[in-house]
Amino acid sequence: MSRKQRKEREKSDLIELTLQQGYHLSILDRENGLIFLRDFFGRIRPDRISVYFYSDKKLDEATHLLIENPALLNNLKAALFSQLVNTDLVPSLTQSGLMQSQGFMQELSHRISYKILPPYKDKDDFLYVLNHIFYKYSDFIWVEHTSRNSWIRFFEVAGYMDTANNPKMIRQILKSLLILSYRVADLGLNPDFTEYLPNEYRQQNPFVAQNIAAIDFERLLDKDGNGNITELQSQLSELEVFLQACATCIKTAQDNQSLQGASVSLTYTTMIIESCLERLSILVDAISQQHQLDTGQFVDLFRLLVRNEKRKSSVRELFSQNLGYVAYQIAEHKGHKGGKYITTTKKSWFRMVGTAAWGGLIICVMAFFKTLLHLLKIPPFWLGVAYSVNYSIGFVAIEETGSTLATKQPAFTASAVASSLDSKKNSQPNLYQLAVTVARVMRSQNASFIGNLMVVLPVSYVIAWLYDLFTGHKLVEGIHAFEMIEDQHPWHSLSLLYACNAGVFLFVTGLLAGYVGNKMKYEHIAARIVDHPILSVTMSKKRLQKIGDYIEHHSGALAGNIAFGFLMGMSSVVTLIFGLKFDVRHVTIASANVAFGIYGYGFSNLTGVYLAQTALGLFGIGFFNFAVSFFLAFYVAVRSRGIKMRDYPEFIKILWLYFRKHPLRFLFPGKGIKTGEEDTQE
Repeated sequence: MSRKQRKEREKSDLIELTLQQGYHLSILDRENGLIFLRDFFGRIRPDRISVYFYSDKKLDEATHLLIENPALLNNLKAALFSQLVNTDLVPSLTQSGLMQSQGFMQELSHRISYKILPPYKDKDDFLYVLNHIFYKYSDFIWVEHTSRNSWIRFFEVAGYMDTANNPKMIRQILKSLLILSYRVADLGLNPDFTEYLPNEYRQQNPFVAQNIAAIDFERLLDKDGNGNITELQSQLSELEVFLQACATCIKTAQDNQSLQGASVSLTYTTMIIESCLERLSILVDAISQQHQLDTGQFVDLFRLLVRNEKRKSSVRELFSQNLGYVAYQIAEHKGHKGGKYITTTKKSWFRMVGTAAWGGLIICVMAFFKTLLHLLKIPPFWLGVAYSVNYSIGFVAIEETGSTLATKQPAFTASAVASSLDSKKNSQPNLYQLAVTVARVMRSQNASFIGNLMVVLPVSYVIAWLYDLFTGHKLVEGIHAFEMIEDQHPWHSLSLLYACNAGVFLFVTGLLAGYVGNKMKYEHIAARIVDHPILSVTMSKKRLQKIGDYIEHHSGALAGNIAFGFLMGMSSVVTLIFGLKFDVRHVTIASANVAFGIYGYGFSNLTGVYLAQTALGLFGIGFFNFAVSFFLAFYVAVRSRGIKMRDYPEFIKILWLYFRKHPLRFLFPGKGIKTGEEDTQE
């Protein structure tokens, strides 16, 4: 074929040439085979990505067209064979979608550079073929959303199994298997990683053992070819056992990281090993005489490769994958702590009310000093610092005395709720149990709100009265007192919007608390303090252990409370410093301000309707404090756990039915429940 004829054929549609003129494609013609595949999948691709749901129907129509037109089917088989057999599959099997062991920052810089200038691909590389056929960035969307069964039917008709049995493909799969096996063995010997392995695997590292088994299989295959099937299969079975042991080690290491903390570098190593093991399992199935890589497995790999190639330069995906696991460790840390904020019995419910009452008392004192500070004539910045220190002392006091602040709960209880759906722990989550957990969280939140507010409102009023009694003048009065009430009104002010700001701050400081707690465990701060060369000389080991344990277990809470105090304190003076209309509303502090304002302005000067509206405003502030912080924390918790709520549409119905059957359980523990094991009774 002349160069001119080839160019003319490239400009024409090879599909139409086949249907109308009986064009025949040779399995040796890789160039036109690639053009044929590009044309064929171009017919299936949706005109607009927003209508990707039509791709299922279009693929089924294309499959039916292949069955009705033998010439078209033969050309498609030849095109697939020419690309699968005559290109290098190893990079696609060992690199595509797998982060390389080069560090997070290197991977990030590579992805940024690839966005500017895509990496070079050799035409003999199968990834070049894949990117040439699926050349649009959004192609992975319609490929993924086309049903698995439709793809299986298509590749079965296209004769995938005939190509899969080709010896050249089997050798490439074996080569890929060995490359990944060496990589896993290398990473499995990382000292930071082996520290988290179970004791029984530290002596005989399964990551090394699987590599030895893979090498032995290759030698056996080279020696006997396909003759001794039984011995080959036995060797593969041994390899599968070691791979399963590696997967067990990964799971144990992840659980240990939840207890001992994790770092970005350790997370990165764990993710690489986990992804390589998943790919290794696919390749072992592909080369096994007993479990051949069937069409379904090939479809899963095909869709995965398309997605990986289209997302390989995504910086967002890198952060999502890598930092998601660190977020998971933070969420786990918060989830463990969140358990203490969830009541399961009447006794624990009343205990929650009691601890919240003590928390409310501390809030009253904190709000009193904040009001006194406001009377000082000092510059706005230093006034904000004074507010911040006051808030921080109050929040730390609540934490250290074991008291409860209602709005601090959502950031922790959200993680506990999400753990009920944890895809890393549960193969099939119990949605009914999740509904029970939601009910527990709601009634626990109500208990803390009741405990806080039943103290804050009356005690703050009494504090204002005592101040007037001892000083001879009111804490606040006149227009200033009225403004303190008006600032909490639901539609006379922006209090509900400001309550959302407080919810965001609660979420952020909850994350900070989890991060610091995770960091302290990972860095083994307690043990390092005990072994400190100078401190160990000046203090007893018992005292150092006590100090180390306190820092390791309380530093997260301290960091979160101090940060929340400064965010609250500095927010109130942002308008004064920058002229920006920004503030926060926290329900307990807002309630104390209302009590101070009512005493200063006088009950007789306020109507019942206005007081009811203000009470509604306080309820709204509390609701948005809770809702915003809970939603944000729950979103991070479910995303870090690999959960997609759209996979559980039936949960809303289950929750509604549970609410209809037990509405009071969302307010108070059920009658007769005396232990935490109430699930069967609920």
